[in-house]
Amino acid sequence: QVRLVESEGGSVPAGGSLTLSCVLNGGTFSSEPAEWYRQLPGRQRDLIANLPATGATTYADSVKGRFSASRDNAKSAVYLQLDKLKPEDTAVYICKVSIANPYRPVIYWGQGRQVTVSS
Repeated sequence: QVRLVESEGGSVPAGGSLTLSCVLNGGTFSSEPAEWYRQLPGRQRDLIANLPATGATTYADSVKGRFSASRDNAKSAVYLQLDKLKPEDTAVYICKVSIANPYRPVIYWGQGRQVTVSS
């Protein structure tokens, strides 16, 4: 059975760091990009990182230079390193992956993990 296992979020002080991960059990990534989103309170879900199967990851301007996303296709895992955190980074962080399927890739969303940054 396919299952997406997410690491815990957490509370960190401003300037701190946190690492999030999503690991796919029971399946393998397709060649489609994986993505990280975040949802701030009362706001829509925003794309913050797009990770193609090969090639460079792209970032939203709001996180560029502070966050680093990566994917390990062999482990079917995606990671998000959050550095130099600011209070305005407080949000629910959500991974989105595409899973290989005989017919067409299937999208899986993580449940999301709360990250709280205190000033």
